[in-house]
Amino acid sequence: MKASELRAKDVAALEKEVSDLLKAHFNLRMQKGTQQLGNTSLLGKTRRDIARAKTILAEKKKGAAK
Repeated sequence: MKASELRAKDVAALEKEVSDLLKAHFNLRMQKGTQQLGNTSLLGKTRRDIARAKTILAEKKKGAAK
């Protein structure tokens, strides 16, 4: 997911996005552990998406606090 797409969302939608990404990352880790994951690069992509979403969420919360 691109940062510009995340910036267009509001705080509640970003929090839901982070939650969904965390669940997806957990599922990918379980698939890797049971040798069912074919494309292991998805783990890194999901982790970066989580970080990107959390960063933009923190920026929005900080901007709303001011």
